Amino acid sequence: MKKKHILIFIFFLTFGLANGQTNFYQRLADSALVLTHHKVTYDPTYRVIAYPNGDVPADKGVCTDVVIRAYRKLGIDLQKEVHEDMKLDFDKYPKNWGLSHPDKNIDHRRVPNLMTFFTRHGTVMTITDNPQDYQPGDIVCWNLGGGITHIGIVTRLKSTDGQRYLMVHNIGGGQVLEDCLFSYKIIGHYQYEI
Repeated sequence: MKKKHILIFIFFLTFGLANGQTNFYQRLADSALVLTHHKVTYDPTYRVIAYPNGDVPADKGVCTDVVIRAYRKLGIDLQKEVHEDMKLDFDKYPKNWGLSHPDKNIDHRRVPNLMTFFTRHGTVMTITDNPQDYQPGDIVCWNLGGGITHIGIVTRLKSTDGQRYLMVHNIGGGQVLEDCLFSYKIIGHYQYEI
């Protein structure tokens, strides 16, 4: 992260928290930004993990782990939330992986499952090409082509031209901050708060 971005982020944290002006989505955006300071190697390996609050090793992860870890910093365990919802209504979730029942080790780490969960329990936001429609803490999902899906979180930091908020995501280079909101086809836009 550039020094300028770090200073802006510290200002947001200090000013917002001191003045009680941060809302849930701003804190989620800031939690995602903190993740960019952790070195993570992209690793989609299936792993058996603890439940609830299970996680793959801290130095490993995929795009969904950015979202899971940002929410976990705010006390929300998407592993548990998604698993419990899938146990209640498994038929509402995609069958892309040939499973006949939920799997608490992986279900929350799949973009289509998170999209289904956010649709069922969050707010589905409009998909547009207007950058002003994407606010800090929003979850954005993309289709990278060939049915490959991707997910990231909108931060409170702006692009160099000031037109868009930057995203935190992991597309293979770790948990990074990038100006990539419109780099791929957007297929999902959500807000989720318990």
